[in-house]
Amino acid sequence: MRCSYLSVMAKTFLYFIILISLLACNSERPSVARKGSLVVESPKGMVYIPEGTYQQGGKTDQADKNELPRHQVTVSAFYMDVTEVTNDQFREFVEETKYETVAERKLDWEVLKTQVPPGTPAPPDSLLQPGALVFKPTDGPVNLDRYDLWWEWTIGADWQHPSGPDSDISTLSNHPVVHIAYEDAVRYCQWQNKRLPTEAEWEWAANGGDDGNKYPWGSDPISEANNKANFWQGIFPYKNTLKDGYATTAPVKSYPANGYGLYDMGGNVWEWCADRFASDYYKVLNRQQNTTNPVGPKVSRNLEDPYGQNSYVIKGGSFLCNDSYCSGYRVARRAGKDADSGSNHTGFRCVQDVQLQ
Repeated sequence: MRCSYLSVMAKTFLYFIILISLLACNSERPSVARKGSLVVESPKGMVYIPEGTYQQGGKTDQADKNELPRHQVTVSAFYMDVTEVTNDQFREFVEETKYETVAERKLDWEVLKTQVPPGTPAPPDSLLQPGALVFKPTDGPVNLDRYDLWWEWTIGADWQHPSGPDSDISTLSNHPVVHIAYEDAVRYCQWQNKRLPTEAEWEWAANGGDDGNKYPWGSDPISEANNKANFWQGIFPYKNTLKDGYATTAPVKSYPANGYGLYDMGGNVWEWCADRFASDYYKVLNRQQNTTNPVGPKVSRNLEDPYGQNSYVIKGGSFLCNDSYCSGYRVARRAGKDADSGSNHTGFRCVQDVQLQ
C-alpha cells in the first residue's frame, strides 16, 4: 500500500526538514434515470450509474489486507461526473467564491504538531509557508519503502503551480486539478450542489457494470494497457518509458471510457471519496453480510499512519502507479490520505443523488 503513505511521508519529510533547518539554522453518451414511464436526463457532464449489488474488495493476489475480506454491498442509483474535475472547472469555482485551497494557506504549527512524533521541535517560520508535495524522480533504483526519496515538500506548489512556484497551468486547462485536499474537494462539490462519492459508489462505478473487472477497462493485463490509462510504465521511480504518452497528468478523456462512460477511473490522479478511512473497515462490513449504501466508519483508523487519524479514502491510482509499487489502478485498491494533505497526483470528481418524483 505504498501509495497510501503520502500523508505519513509528508509529515516525515517535513520532520526531517525541521531537523535539518535547526541544525543549519469524447462526446458524452446519453444517460438517463428511469422510474416507470418517467425519464430524467442526466445533469450536464454526468452519467447515470444504476443501482446494484456487488462484491466489494480485493479480487486477486495483489490485494492488500485492507481490501479484504470481500463482502457484499448494495448501492442506490446516482449520477457521476464523466471526468475528474479539471483546472478550468476549478478555476471557475475559485474566481466566483474567492476560495483559497489548503495548499495555499500558511501551515499552522499548533495543528501540525499533533500529527508528528511527540517532542518534534517547532520549525522556523520560513518553513511554515504554503506548499505541497511534488514528485521528483530518482536517479536510479531505490528502496521502494523510502517514499521520502521521490517526494519533495515544495513551497509555492498548489493547484495553480503543480510543479512548484515557477510552473503554471496555462497549457493544462483540460487536465485534472491537483494539490487538492479533502476540504477543497468538498467545498467544490457543495458549490456545484453535488457531493463526493462514497467508496462503495466509486468502486461500483469503476467496475463499469461488470463486477468481475479487475481494472476499469476490464481485465486486460497491465502490460497490454498502455493505451487504456495514464500510469507509470518502466521502472518506478526513476525510469518512465512514457508508453502512455504522459509523464504526469493527461488531459481528461485521453483514454477510452469504461462501461458506464466514465473516463480515467484508473490512473491519472487519485480521487477523494467521502468516507473516512479505516484499515479494518471491510471486516466490519463483512460481518453485516450485506450493507446498503455504506458511508464509512465514524472514526479513521489508519494503521499505516499512527500520527494521522483524520484519513479519508482515495481511489483509482495515478500517473505514478505501477505494479511493482502500488497497482492503484485496480478497482478494488484503496488508500488512506490525511484530509489536509495534497500532492500533484491527487484530485477528485463529484456525484449527485438521483431524485425522481
